[in-house]
Amino acid sequence: MEFLKMLLFNSVEFVALCAVMVAGVMVGKKLRDKKDAKVQDEEK
Repeated sequence: MEFLKMLLFNSVEFVALCAVMVAGVMVGKKLRDKKDAKVQDEEK
């Protein structure tokens, strides 16, 4: 029973960390695209 508890806990923790990583990548890409657009506008 203890094994199943730890497996479930580790699975939930893994899913949560993956969600944080995906959110970080998405936010980073959005900020980078915004910065690139601003630089491109300044060059024109």
